[in-house]
Amino acid sequence: STSLKRDKMTENIIRERLNFLSPKKLEIINESHLHKGHAGNNGGEHFKIRIQSLLFQGKNMVERHKMIYKALNDLIPQTIHAISIKAEVPED
Repeated sequence: STSLKRDKMTENIIRERLNFLSPKKLEIINESHLHKGHAGNNGGEHFKIRIQSLLFQGKNMVERHKMIYKALNDLIPQTIHAISIKAEVPED
C-alpha cells in the first residue's frame, strides 16, 4: 500500500541521515498508526529511534539528541511529526 511504502521511504531516509554516527545498533520503529488524527498532527509520521554509537561517548542526552535532530531537521514537521529517541553508547 502507498502509506506502507511512504513509511519505509521515510525510515530509509532516517537511516541514511544517521549513517554519519556509524551506529553499532539502529532501530527505527514507525508508530504513526498510534497517532492517527490526533490534534496538531499535520500528516507527518511518528518514529521511535534507538541508536547506539561510539560518537555519543562523553556527550549528555541533550547533546546526543541535538546531533540526531540536526541531521533530520528539514524533515520536521512535514515528514516527521514526532520522534522519540534513545541514544546510547554501546556496551563493551
